[in-house]
Amino acid sequence: MSHPLRIIFAGTPDFAAIHLQGILSSAEHQVIAVYSQPDRPAGRGKKLKPSPVKQLALEHNIPVYQPTNFKEAPDQQQLQQLNADLMVVVAYGLLLPKVILDAPKYGCINVHGSLLPRWRGAAPIQRAIEAGDTESGIVIMQMDEGLDTGDMLLTTRCSIDANETGGSLFDKLAELGVPALNNALNLIAKQEITATAQDDSETCYARKISKEELAIDWRQPATTIERMIRAFNPFPVAYANLNGERIKIWQATASEQQGEAGKIIHADKKSIIVGCGEGCLSLQIIQLPGGKALDITAVMNSKADTFSCGVQFDLAPAP
Repeated sequence: MSHPLRIIFAGTPDFAAIHLQGILSSAEHQVIAVYSQPDRPAGRGKKLKPSPVKQLALEHNIPVYQPTNFKEAPDQQQLQQLNADLMVVVAYGLLLPKVILDAPKYGCINVHGSLLPRWRGAAPIQRAIEAGDTESGIVIMQMDEGLDTGDMLLTTRCSIDANETGGSLFDKLAELGVPALNNALNLIAKQEITATAQDDSETCYARKISKEELAIDWRQPATTIERMIRAFNPFPVAYANLNGERIKIWQATASEQQGEAGKIIHADKKSIIVGCGEGCLSLQIIQLPGGKALDITAVMNSKADTFSCGVQFDLAPAP
């Protein structure tokens, strides 16, 4: 006979809020407190804005705690005094020391958006697409002091389609993650969960996305650039420099056609084709500075001279 778990939920962005909502909607367990990162400046006025997780918690009258880290004893003691059965961590963004990992009765579990041990780290969704993986999934993991190194409790899989973007894979994994998490919570409550150690020999690291890597290097193969564009759509979005302006590239298709790297080899109201190190890239949706994302027909109606045949994009990011 299982009993409802007393849960601390720790998370910050939308992906985490979706999972918190999943726990609340199931009504099988009690979320006694929420931890989220401190409010950040946002918008033109740079006013402090609460995270999606904090907003959701406040809507449900759940106490919210926002320590800058867990290095201070008062923050550690505060969490310990909640007497939780379990802490659920989803894209929280703070490292948890051993004293926190050991505080709840059943420790801390994490919802991770990859098939561990592949893509441990901060950006597993984008790195899977960028690398050309054909499969991803959700792993519910028992947390330890390592970076996504804990034992796997439950795994569910999905395909990565040929036209998958970071946004569409995010949606797939969120849809998988909520029932997987609720299933894991019920198994933990019944003490029927099974832990499986990760195979460290299969590890690869999903490093955090840097601003520098968003700039397209046209000397790369078209297929590589196309995967990068899909991986960074809808955020943070790849770009190319043209005549001193940053052009965001939202959607493009690779082909085997050949052309000089970075040079527009064809331009009409249906397509702008740019040469790459291998193959070519047909731009489909782009965004000019100060404008919104538009398809090529709309762009060429007003900016045909800007993207005329023979025009050269900057080959690579500035050093």
